[in-house]
Amino acid sequence: MDFGEKETFRGLNRATQSQRQTGSAIKPLAVLAPGINEKIFTGATIYNDEKKTFEDGYSPGNNSGYLGKITVRRALESSQNIPFVEMMQEITPKKAISYLEKMGITSLTENDEGLPLALGGLDNGITPLEMAAAYATIANDGIYREPTFYSSIVDNTGKTVLKKKQEKRTVFSEQVAYVLKKLLQQPVEGNSGTATYCSIPGIDVAAKTGTTDENYDKWLCGFTPYYTAVTWFGFDQNETIYYNNQNPAGIMWANVMSSIHDGFTGARFYQPNKISVEEICADTGEIARSGCTNTYVEYFLEGTEPEECTKHSGIKVNVHIDTDEETNVYVDNKEDLELDPDDEEDITKNNDIENNIAKNEVIENTENIENTENIVNDEYIPENTVDSENDIYEPSTGENNTESENSNNEISNEEIVDNTEEVEEEETTEESPTT
Repeated sequence: MDFGEKETFRGLNRATQSQRQTGSAIKPLAVLAPGINEKIFTGATIYNDEKKTFEDGYSPGNNSGYLGKITVRRALESSQNIPFVEMMQEITPKKAISYLEKMGITSLTENDEGLPLALGGLDNGITPLEMAAAYATIANDGIYREPTFYSSIVDNTGKTVLKKKQEKRTVFSEQVAYVLKKLLQQPVEGNSGTATYCSIPGIDVAAKTGTTDENYDKWLCGFTPYYTAVTWFGFDQNETIYYNNQNPAGIMWANVMSSIHDGFTGARFYQPNKISVEEICADTGEIARSGCTNTYVEYFLEGTEPEECTKHSGIKVNVHIDTDEETNVYVDNKEDLELDPDDEEDITKNNDIENNIAKNEVIENTENIENTENIVNDEYIPENTVDSENDIYEPSTGENNTESENSNNEISNEEIVDNTEEVEEEETTEESPTT
């Protein structure tokens, strides 16, 4: 893509200054994180994905169709809207906003306290930088770390004249973060996943797509055990994006992340203690018996596992997980994914389709910290403790998305920077390899 020559000095930085509607990319932050942490639901909880009108006449749709009774994991896989609005009802928008603010989102207003928040219906929107920092909170085992662009400044004698003090806070436990990571692998690994093109052989990838009304904004937010990155694609002044069945933000994310992981050893998300793994009956969301024919593996906070299946008979099924770890070095020898500008269609009939346009701006935001053992001091992270105090807000009037897709960190606008986080001497807690 040729965007022309840069003609403005210190012009608009879309990564740090453009507040954009997020679409479904906000679902893991505003819905899954508070819901899992507050133990309101699990990845196996069943919701009815059917046409429904909520309070104040709010009636979001599913452009990909309705699936009936499905688990939270399945709803995330193809980004079904109705279950996430139902989850938001249980969480309450006020509680969701308190979590978003703790994850560094600063652009929320009193109008955002409403059910459309579940689908990214926001008053102002969120910058790619803040989305990257919020997703990095999950990648970094529940610890929010303020994005910073420098660690220290020294004079010509080597004396430090300025040192950046990075804000840090615990939003949720490493156990909650791990459950979220495993859920966010579903859009990448599921048969109906919206981000299957983001997979990297031998390396765990967690990702979520986002599309807004009229295809004005396209997002891909995700991370590996090494890096967190967010990509936004759109116009400064809203215009519909035309590229049939393609997400330009996702394709850019996949190409860049595949490239920067070239030469990295295969890596999996570290599983902490107090995590329960069960074989689940997808029909009931309960622990599978031998008579269950539609099963899958789910991850739970210890003590939140469901009962054994009440629909099918037989003995409890013991979970089986392939423990063969891929330790080979990943080599990026595949051709880059490409957009096809000629493969267009009339999207007025279905404006949630993954379309693109070559003139759009692409913003990449990446955070990375030194690859440690991905273990956090237990004393530093209290399990499942979040300060949920928040102001009272008025109901939202924002737009809902129409998606059917599925010591200091540094964020770069147009390139990926390998940033090693430095902490002050009194900070001795090790960090996860991503922030």
